[in-house]
Amino acid sequence: MSAVTGRRERERAQRHQLIVTAARELAETEGWDAVTTRRLAERVEYSQPVLYSHFAGKDAIVSAVALDGFGELAEQLGRARAAVAAPGPVALRAVCRAYLRFAAERPALYQAMFVMPTDLAFATDETPAPMRACFDEFVGCFPAGDEQREPLAEVVWSAVHGMAVLADSGRIPPDGQEGRLDLLIGRFTG
Repeated sequence: MSAVTGRRERERAQRHQLIVTAARELAETEGWDAVTTRRLAERVEYSQPVLYSHFAGKDAIVSAVALDGFGELAEQLGRARAAVAAPGPVALRAVCRAYLRFAAERPALYQAMFVMPTDLAFATDETPAPMRACFDEFVGCFPAGDEQREPLAEVVWSAVHGMAVLADSGRIPPDGQEGRLDLLIGRFTG
């Protein structure tokens, strides 16, 4: 690869990340309805055709934002689980708390990851590594010899996702999260 080609690829990657960051910031401050290619083009100071050279449309931008979010979530879940010595209830509680904190602190990002339509593949061979890493943090909370650890991780993740969405929408009181989490962990770990 020539130096010029390398520079162009770096510039393209920087533009790509600039667009993703601008979309994320706009969604966090004004909501996803405010994220349009016209608004993004103005914000990043590129034309709409330049945006379309990076993304086919808003859904593709949301997917890119979501993928960034999965990378951040995987790091936070990993730190939470690593702070605990071994798999079990304490590790599961730490991972679930980190997950709920992430969802509460970054509602627009969480929507991109789990609520809005994306072309990201969940639970397949094509699942991107950051998404798989999030799931693996839940799986790692169960003993390695447990044949049910992946289904258990799916059910726990589903439950905390439900808690996050219901709390965000005001359908369950957010101040009851710890009690619900205690109930969930207690039921799954005996």
